[in-house]
Amino acid sequence: MRVGTFVLGAQFPGQGQGEALHRAVRSAEVAEEAGLDSVWLAEHHFVPYGVCPSAVTLAALLLGRTRRIRVGTAVSVLPTVHPVALGEQSALLHLTSGGRFTLGVGRGGPWVDLEVFGAGLEAYEKDFPESLDLLLRWLREPRVGHEGERFSFREVAVVPRPDELIADPHSPDAAAGPGGASGPEVVIACTSPKSVERAAVRGLPMLLGMHCGDEEKADMVALWRKYALAAGRSREEVDRAAHVSAGVVQIEDGREEAAQTLVKAMPGWLKQGLDAHVTVDGRHRAMRDPVSYTELLCSLHPVGPPRLAADRIAATSERTGITRFALLAEGSGDLAATEENIRRLGAEVLPLLS
Repeated sequence: MRVGTFVLGAQFPGQGQGEALHRAVRSAEVAEEAGLDSVWLAEHHFVPYGVCPSAVTLAALLLGRTRRIRVGTAVSVLPTVHPVALGEQSALLHLTSGGRFTLGVGRGGPWVDLEVFGAGLEAYEKDFPESLDLLLRWLREPRVGHEGERFSFREVAVVPRPDELIADPHSPDAAAGPGGASGPEVVIACTSPKSVERAAVRGLPMLLGMHCGDEEKADMVALWRKYALAAGRSREEVDRAAHVSAGVVQIEDGREEAAQTLVKAMPGWLKQGLDAHVTVDGRHRAMRDPVSYTELLCSLHPVGPPRLAADRIAATSERTGITRFALLAEGSGDLAATEENIRRLGAEVLPLLS
C-alpha cells in the first residue's frame, strides 16, 4: 500500500494566494517527514479552487527540497501545452530527481484556459489523443518527428533522453520505482469509459477522482483490464498496473469531529473556487452543492480516527485492487491543522496498513 497526499493549493475564503501556496509547499515537506509515499500536485488556471498554474514547476521545486518522496502531477492539463515541451520538462525532472517524478496528464475541461493559451476548443474535444501519443513518443524514442492535425514538425533529437537515468545517491531506491530507467511514469486522469479505454490501450495507469465511490472505481478498473487485454497487453502487465485513487483525509480522534472540520471549511472554498470556472464557449455548467459534496467525500474516504481511516483505505484497496492513494489533507484550510493531519496519517494510520 502506497499512501500519498494530494495538494491542490486551495485558496480558502479570506486567504491570500501566497498563503495557499505556502501551505502547499509545507504539505509536501511534511509528507516526506511523515513517511508518506508521494505527493500529487494539481494544476488550475484563473480560479481560487487551486492557485498552482503549473504542476511541473511546483514539482521541480519540491523535488529539489526533498530526497525520498515521489512527486507527481495530478494533473498537467495537456490541451493547453505543447506535448514536446511537457515531455522535455518531464524528462528533466525524471533525470535530475533520480527517478522520483511521475507525470499525470488529463484533458481538463472546456474552460477559458483554452482561449487564453490559444489552444481552442478542438484541443479539448478532439486533439487529446494526438497530443498524448506525441508526448509518449517523446518519452520513449531517441528522435521524434510528427505529422498530425494539430502538430507538424521535422524529426529532431530528444534531449535530454529520459532513459539515461543515473540514480540520485540520496535516493538509492528511486530508480526501482514506477518509470525507472526507461523514463518517467505516466498516469492519465480517467472520468469516463472513453478515457478508461484511452488509458488501457496505451498501458497507462489511471488516476481516479475523489468523487467516485469504491463500486464505481472497481468498475473502472475492471473495464481498464478488459480494454487492455483486448488491445494485446500481457496479463502480467495488466496485473502490474498501479492505478491511483484520489480522496480526502482528515484524522481526528472522533468520526464526527473530523467530518465537522471539513464541513465547516470546505463548502466555502468549493463554492468560491468552482463558481469561478468560466467555460470557453458559454455552455451551461451544472455545479455540485458544496455542502452535500463535502458530506459525500466524508462518507467515501478516510475521515475519522486512525483505525477507521486505515480500515477505509484497506477496504477501498480490497474492493478495487488499487494500492496507491492520493489523499487531500488540506481540507481544514489551516496550515497547522494540515501539517498535523499529515503527521497523524503517517504516524498513526500507515503502521496499521503495513
